[in-house]
Amino acid sequence: MSAEKMETTASVSNGAGPVYEGKEDSLSPEDLSELLAAGTKEVHEKAENTQFVKDFLRGRIRKELFKLGAVALYYTYTAMEEEIERNKEHSHFAPLYFPTELHRHEALARDLEYFYGPDWQSQVRCSQATQHYVDRIHQVGQEDPVLLVAHAYTRYMGDLSGGQVLKKVAQRAMKLPSTGEGLEFYQFDGIHSAKAFKQLYRSRMNELELDTEMKKRLVDEAVKAFQFNMEVFEELEEIGKTIQEDVLDADMPVHGAMGGDVNKCPYYAVKTAASGGTAYASQLAMAVLRHPTGQVLLATWFAALAGLAAWYLM
Repeated sequence: MSAEKMETTASVSNGAGPVYEGKEDSLSPEDLSELLAAGTKEVHEKAENTQFVKDFLRGRIRKELFKLGAVALYYTYTAMEEEIERNKEHSHFAPLYFPTELHRHEALARDLEYFYGPDWQSQVRCSQATQHYVDRIHQVGQEDPVLLVAHAYTRYMGDLSGGQVLKKVAQRAMKLPSTGEGLEFYQFDGIHSAKAFKQLYRSRMNELELDTEMKKRLVDEAVKAFQFNMEVFEELEEIGKTIQEDVLDADMPVHGAMGGDVNKCPYYAVKTAASGGTAYASQLAMAVLRHPTGQVLLATWFAALAGLAAWYLM
């Protein structure tokens, strides 16, 4: 990494000694992070407007979907982290290899054990839509590892953004222990400053030696990641129709119900908070906490959607 893009205020590490926070005042429209944000804007908006997501943004979601969503994340992260380990010395991925700081599948396994019990592995399975996503991740890892950059950046940067906004909301809604059981997915013990780490990660990604064609392929792969996640949303929507239980209704509005005032939309609050707007983080938390019947699932799937939207947020 060039000296011009380094400063000595952060203290994160990837196992090779201290590293430093990357500055972002010299970003170029040709930087990979900027290309990804622009290139995925349209598909991000499509993801936001799937029926499942719109229902979720209103707080209308069935409780069983909460656990199924965690299961989908477990299989997704297990596949991605298997391929990251396989390719950790690849020249285009090695600078982004932060297993201690980022890897999530073990944390998700502990969360599933908390919710399902010690025999959780016998109770869960990989759904069809999730399997499509998993298969693509394995294909990329084995045949074209540079494309793992798109999948890793989409998921991990979102987890460090919108997912963190809602951790305490979910903890309060589900009355989970203050020690973190059930929400370990959102706890990054190896990262002391999420903002500094995200700057470092984007800086390292932008320093990768990639030609124009490869950057385009990475944008295309990020679009595919959105599409795979939309398939999971649509699958959950269909499953929800078969579950015989009360719908939790938090009466949370979407953009169209806000009379044109996007600032009142809770999803807009997540996007703004994830990009550094602490006032909007407070706005979101207060909006959710005023609607206790929808707190649990609203918090969980906002966090998942925030992970999807990371390209657009960062």
